[in-house]
Amino acid sequence: MGYTSTPYDDVGHTLLYDCSHLILPVINEMFGENYDGTEQIVFQPNELYIQQQNGRQRKRITDSSFYVIKGNVTKKYHYEIQSTEDNTMSLRMFEYDAQIALSDGKITDNVLEVSFPHSALLYLRHSERTPDTTMVRIKTPGTTAEYGIPVLKVQKYSIDEIFDKKLFYLIPFYIFIHEARFKVYEEDENQLQLFLAEYRHICECLNKMLDNGEIDTYTKQSILDMGKKVVRNLAKDYKLIREGVETIMGGKILDYPAKRILNKGKVEGRDVTCIEHIRNLMTAMHLSVDEAMTALKIPEDKRAQYKAAVTAK
Repeated sequence: MGYTSTPYDDVGHTLLYDCSHLILPVINEMFGENYDGTEQIVFQPNELYIQQQNGRQRKRITDSSFYVIKGNVTKKYHYEIQSTEDNTMSLRMFEYDAQIALSDGKITDNVLEVSFPHSALLYLRHSERTPDTTMVRIKTPGTTAEYGIPVLKVQKYSIDEIFDKKLFYLIPFYIFIHEARFKVYEEDENQLQLFLAEYRHICECLNKMLDNGEIDTYTKQSILDMGKKVVRNLAKDYKLIREGVETIMGGKILDYPAKRILNKGKVEGRDVTCIEHIRNLMTAMHLSVDEAMTALKIPEDKRAQYKAAVTAK
């Protein structure tokens, strides 16, 4: 992931999948939940097909759509990362939400029942006009329904607040709070060093958390790696800023073979946990064993073993 057309979406999506537990404090912040990190997260496909008036379908890629399972309670979430204000986001969010709702809609006694996800927007930039909530109002024959989409404004969070609230998912995007002063930092050594001191503070805090066992090495390095990718794109025209942050963050970049080995180990080394997750998902979402294994992305070579264990009397 170098310079891409969607660098910030890519960073958010990669960090979500590689360190999915980091999204739970963000969900707590946006929706007032109290997830503690022990919950199970099940991802949905991120490709949606929107039906157009001419009969054709338009493919849209969502940033994230997933279920959070806590005990016997399952909730569906969806959020989008937006780098700039866009007055069409309400329309786009409704399109996404409707397709997500239809993906597991059920027809019973000629009644179609759909469940819309809890949806939110993460704005990397905002202005005084940016609302805290954007509304969707649906008028149907005889009634009106509406729901709010909370807006999380990344630039409003100081680094200390990010650590206090455990919003580590936002760390790679912290650079946006400084974007308006890039030219000053590039031309003034004293200002540059004050700016870089914040990134030293970030690394010190992550190291302290690692020493205390609050995060593991993989999570720490993933946060730093994604942070460097955001800086490379946002500050691509500011050499001193870019090189200064990258030097401070340092460390080895986790390559994809390493991530594949780690992910494979998570599945192969935790057979009992996987079987329990399959059973929980079948109960919570009324899925068959095969559907549950597909949702959990169980490898083909493990499915017969797990299916036998789940269906054993």
